[in-house]
Amino acid sequence: MNNPLVLVVEDDAPVRNLMITTLKTHDYRYLTARNAAEALMMAASHNPDVIFLDLGLPDMDGIEVIRRIRGWSHVPILVISARSDDADKIEALDSGADDYLTKPFSVEELLARLRVTIRRLAQMNGEGGGDRSVYTNGKLRIDYSAGVAFLDGDELKLTSMEYKLLCLLARNTGKVLTHTYITQRIWGRSWDNDIASLRVFMATLRRKIEPGGDSPKYIQTHVGIGYRMLKVD
Repeated sequence: MNNPLVLVVEDDAPVRNLMITTLKTHDYRYLTARNAAEALMMAASHNPDVIFLDLGLPDMDGIEVIRRIRGWSHVPILVISARSDDADKIEALDSGADDYLTKPFSVEELLARLRVTIRRLAQMNGEGGGDRSVYTNGKLRIDYSAGVAFLDGDELKLTSMEYKLLCLLARNTGKVLTHTYITQRIWGRSWDNDIASLRVFMATLRRKIEPGGDSPKYIQTHVGIGYRMLKVD
């Protein structure tokens, strides 16, 4: 992916200018928004490759911005916020954010997170093409090119993170994927907090694709190891 377009949503001018200078220096294209209204308009009209999002916006909480964007887009969203509590991070991730960076941050870490996101996006786009653009397993169907999943013909309302997890499991049907492997592929790292978040995301994903609840049909848990997508006849 050449010269990705990054939408920077930040109302603090010095922080915004730092991010713009960093992106410009490393040949990334960028757009800026100072509030939620501008962010939503630009996200819809310019289709950025990645969004840097501050949560403390003057006209709307950033969590609500994530939820609104997730209503129509799977664009990667990297939250950059002064909120450092685990509860804030979990709420942002549960709402559909892909990563969370706490202020103050280093330019090197910001660029590293961006590179990981771009690589992951390129890999997912590459894996979703060609004659494997549609995955079918029992009543579960994933249209990779459209970025949507269906269960028994009904579209599943998945968050961005739930959709990515589902695609990763689907592309490895029959294989046990360890916690470390999954978090490395989804977040680009494997910290204790990431594994805890993974359990939360898997629980919400399961509730949406496992009608039986107590008798998993699609996703099997291997306690202390990871998860496996089962092949359904």
